[in-house]
Amino acid sequence: MGRVDGKVVLISGGARGIGAADATALVAEGAAVVIGDVLDDEGTALAATLGDAARYVHLDVTQPEQWAAAVAAASDTFGSLTGLVNNAGIANGATLQDFRHDKWQQIIDVNLTGTFLGMQAATDALTASQNGSIVNMSSIEGMRGTPWAHGYVATKWAVRGITKSVAAELAPYVRVNSIHPGLIRTPMTEGIPDDMLTIPLGRPAQPEEIASFVRFLISDESSYATGSEFVVDGGVINNIPHKF
Repeated sequence: MGRVDGKVVLISGGARGIGAADATALVAEGAAVVIGDVLDDEGTALAATLGDAARYVHLDVTQPEQWAAAVAAASDTFGSLTGLVNNAGIANGATLQDFRHDKWQQIIDVNLTGTFLGMQAATDALTASQNGSIVNMSSIEGMRGTPWAHGYVATKWAVRGITKSVAAELAPYVRVNSIHPGLIRTPMTEGIPDDMLTIPLGRPAQPEEIASFVRFLISDESSYATGSEFVVDGGVINNIPHKF
């Protein structure tokens, strides 16, 4: 018996990186997944690899009608929707004085509005399941500040906050939690060297290590967790640099 048998989960940004690891981990433990992304070739290939328990849909998270179609695809294909993983996100950066308005708006639209629209679109189906779970992918940058990353920091703090307000609103039928990864080796972090951050555990994480937390939060094993923050960063934000 799998840990998520019978669960049907919609994953945004699911074609590669953490999202792909989430989909793989969930299917391995008995769930069905709908992979949403704008990377059609990669998403289609992943769904084919995962077999009958997976379907790919084109999903631009800034478009409400595409969210509605993705939720409908889950219900039409697998009979229900019990979980949502808001994983889609982008990163950009510049100094405060050089941060262009279009880049600011772009990251707000994807990271924050995309998360909001996903929860809005999925709420009725998740509530109907009587045991729904939403997992919002924030970041350790949602718990601190970092120069140049103003849009990323702002959106990840906001995702942390809206997780709590929606958790309070949708209880007791839908649980809503956030995950706060540190440096994870995905295509988004290809240009970041391993030693850019002082990581007490000594290394960046692999996407599968985040997927383990996603699987836990989608499963009934986390039945009493809502509005909570799960930090998975190798100890980065717990570490106070010292000079010896």
